[in-house]
Amino acid sequence: MMELVVDKISQFQQFYDWAFSVADERVSDWPLMWGYTPTLAITAAYLLAVWVLPKMMEKRPALQLKVPLIIYNFVCVIINFHICSELLLCSTALGYSYSCQPVSYTQDPHEMRIAKALWWFYFSKCIEMLDTIFFILRKKNNQVSFLHVYHHATMFPIWYIGVKWVAGGQSFFGAMINSFIHVIMYTYYGVAALGPEFQKYLWWKRYLTRLQLLQFFVGLIYCSHSIYIQCDYPLWMEWAGILYGISIVSLFINFYVQAYMKPSHRQDHLSQPAKTRGEKGPKTNGHLNGHHTNGIYNKKDN
Repeated sequence: MMELVVDKISQFQQFYDWAFSVADERVSDWPLMWGYTPTLAITAAYLLAVWVLPKMMEKRPALQLKVPLIIYNFVCVIINFHICSELLLCSTALGYSYSCQPVSYTQDPHEMRIAKALWWFYFSKCIEMLDTIFFILRKKNNQVSFLHVYHHATMFPIWYIGVKWVAGGQSFFGAMINSFIHVIMYTYYGVAALGPEFQKYLWWKRYLTRLQLLQFFVGLIYCSHSIYIQCDYPLWMEWAGILYGISIVSLFINFYVQAYMKPSHRQDHLSQPAKTRGEKGPKTNGHLNGHHTNGIYNKKDN
């Protein structure tokens, strides 16, 4: 038995060494890119915080954090706008195909800008873990759903792989679309964080939820098409994208049905006094929703 364990460890080490030997040399010296350890450590720290912080806050009053939330949301808007604009401009300049675009590992200035934008996309997934921390510190634990934690705990390590091995090519599309959605989403949350008096400017929240759901389906179609036409792009990355996309879409559809389509949940929410709404309603993740804001306040669905 011990020999079998040692053999498996040896095989894994050999695979690990081989995988890093074929990684993208352009990103090897970039922050957090030298190995998987920092990414896994940060992800583990996030999951630990999700478990420990609610216990620490249990007998403490909720923090307001209005100013930090405003700053945080608009910083996220700036980062995602940078990512989206860089990917759009550089992919257009290079004549990227939206059907099949192989990875170019050259030092071409536009290719390097795309690789750097994808690194920022990866790093933004680390920053966005603060969504959860803010919810917990404000004692909005009902918004820390499984979908919310699953999404934040997986996107960061998955995109480490994306940048380490495929920082270009087909990778640009998913990151570009997602960062565009996040510009809209964090703009919504940023305006909401300004206070209830800005509620009249947030009439478009229901469309945000639909837009988020649409991006998942577009991503699945995009990956499936690449496999169908046998695009010269790592198929393992496309299959990983499909499997991950299916899991997210399944969880999100369940959330959408619970939050918007079940009459009992909708009526329960609308019948609650304004000051208690959000406490007994359907769980959301504060990231993939059009119903709750970043923990500032909740509004009935008009």
